[in-house]
Amino acid sequence: MDLRIFVEPQQGASYADQLALAQRAEQLGFSAFFRSDHFLRMGGGDPLPGPTDAWTTLAGLARETSTIRLGTLVTSATFRLPGVLAVQVAQVDDMSGGRVELGLGAGWFAEEHAAYGIPFPDKRFGLLTEQLEIITGLWSTPVGQTFDYDGVQYQLSESPALPKPVQERVPLVVGGNGPRRTPQLAARFATEYNQSFPEKGAVTAQRDRVRAACEAVDRDPDELVYSAAFVACVGRDEEEVRRRAAAIGREAGELRSNGLAGTPDEVVEGLQALAAQGITRVYLQCLDMADLEHLDLIAGEVMPHVGGQR
Repeated sequence: MDLRIFVEPQQGASYADQLALAQRAEQLGFSAFFRSDHFLRMGGGDPLPGPTDAWTTLAGLARETSTIRLGTLVTSATFRLPGVLAVQVAQVDDMSGGRVELGLGAGWFAEEHAAYGIPFPDKRFGLLTEQLEIITGLWSTPVGQTFDYDGVQYQLSESPALPKPVQERVPLVVGGNGPRRTPQLAARFATEYNQSFPEKGAVTAQRDRVRAACEAVDRDPDELVYSAAFVACVGRDEEEVRRRAAAIGREAGELRSNGLAGTPDEVVEGLQALAAQGITRVYLQCLDMADLEHLDLIAGEVMPHVGGQR
């Protein structure tokens, strides 16, 4: 099981907070550090220090880490033009020495768009599809040739399709729990399909929908990595589990049901259950970004029992 750290900086984290967590995750042997792409805090609480831009942050982390992979879960298609996003991701890939992954989604949080003057169209799936077509098209265009695109949302004419990423193929994550359109997009474009906070009993059925979508376009379903994201809340004993749950405004029992929570043994059992459903990569959403000891505990008491990176 490949374990990755996933954070939500819009809930109250500076660049320095993210850097400290990413560097600790790297030291401990987690394979990747991923962050959300949001511009507004969700729910109540202190809004300070305010949001940080995902790709600006990842560019900084690219220069201040050396081995850990870096990415978004997920960048919103409404936030950036696809040509500009292709340039940004390729540049950060170069800055990191080829360690970047791109998660791209349709966007959903209308309030953050209103707060920062970002258009939020009612229908966004077509927008996302065209962005995926453009980004993959730009990156795959041979050097010396140009790329053209005539879509409903975007038109590109004689683009030099530069710069190119360092990686021959930047891993592309398509996520979501939709039953039809999301599996189709994953089958067309993704190297990884991610289920974000799914009902645990629904994981296998959704994975099978994606596999069927791959087969429908004559793609080997085993080419994809099948992953899931869950809130993590691990404690050495019940008191520590409850303390960590309270720190993020949640109940320990609810997190046991819907996340990966409890003692290390309980979390190992939960990860093994996901592995039995075909999940080979898990994003552990760590909502208390000041709690570096949480990562220490997971790396020391969970990772060795599930075949992690350490």
